[in-house]
Amino acid sequence: MMFDYESEKKNSEQKITQASDLGSLEAVRVEYLGRKGKVPALYTNLATLPQDRKPEEGKRINEFRNFVTRLIETKKKELVAQKREGSQKQLDVTIPGVPRPIGHKHVLTQTIEEICAIFEQLGFAVEEGPEIETEFNNFTALNIPLDHPSRDGFDTFYLKQKDPTDKNVNLLLRSHTSPTQIRIMEKHKPPLAVVVPGKVYRPDAVDASHSFMFHQVEGLLVDEDVKFSDLKGLLTVFLKRLFGESIKMRFRPHFFPFTEPSAEVDISCYICGGKGCSVCGRKGWLEIMGCGMVHPQVFKAVGYPKGKYTGLAFGLGVERMTMLKYGIHDIRLFFENDVRFLEQF
Repeated sequence: MMFDYESEKKNSEQKITQASDLGSLEAVRVEYLGRKGKVPALYTNLATLPQDRKPEEGKRINEFRNFVTRLIETKKKELVAQKREGSQKQLDVTIPGVPRPIGHKHVLTQTIEEICAIFEQLGFAVEEGPEIETEFNNFTALNIPLDHPSRDGFDTFYLKQKDPTDKNVNLLLRSHTSPTQIRIMEKHKPPLAVVVPGKVYRPDAVDASHSFMFHQVEGLLVDEDVKFSDLKGLLTVFLKRLFGESIKMRFRPHFFPFTEPSAEVDISCYICGGKGCSVCGRKGWLEIMGCGMVHPQVFKAVGYPKGKYTGLAFGLGVERMTMLKYGIHDIRLFFENDVRFLEQF
């Protein structure tokens, strides 16, 4: 089969130039470059030629294909620009615009705000503290001894730089929100009632239930006659508002260096009603938070008169609360930014 390359170049150029819209241009492209077009036919015919003619003929086919492709791409850009310019000139402002998706608050932010709103209704103020803390506020003032495992470098992110106001003071990323208790009590005299939400950091290996960064909410109430019964009543009201009036509660003795006496708080599993399921590990109870009465050594560290004040404190993990409330089984889902997951809340 003889193919007049020069003649076909002129024909293709004329057809492409005369194309008035993208539809007609596509028809030209299919005629020459489509699966059954002229250029594929040339490649098919190339296989039947003698071996000595194939290199030269293949080169001519490639040149012709590139020529047509280049003309089509140039014409397409021209037509697209003309269409865009025409649409701008003919803009109808009465046509409804294209809606853009509207974001919403992250599920952890929603949980933090819900928790803080409940305590605000109970008379607490919401405070925040710095994420870079001193070793004194994070450990010493909270009655955590020097040999406590949490002060080890494997359990805390220590920073290389020192406190600019005192070069002898070590800085670290706070491992809990409790240091803000110290800052608040140093600045204010009782009575005071505050909750402190925020990020905390611990060098934990990331898995389904651990992360090196997570969120806590700390609570503190100090006055002249605060009792453990006040703590139980306060947390009972809070947890029933958060999880529903039907839940049951129990307080188990525990140990925290900064509270005495101390307790862990459990609620009956709201999924199975305490009968036992996969969420509660077949136990019927969910561990929710830690609490206790403020240790006298903590009051001493902030300069409160001995024996004058008593106080209650509690702390909870926001991720754990959220996972239990919504039946989420992997903490990593909160931070992977998968829209399919986030849009559910």
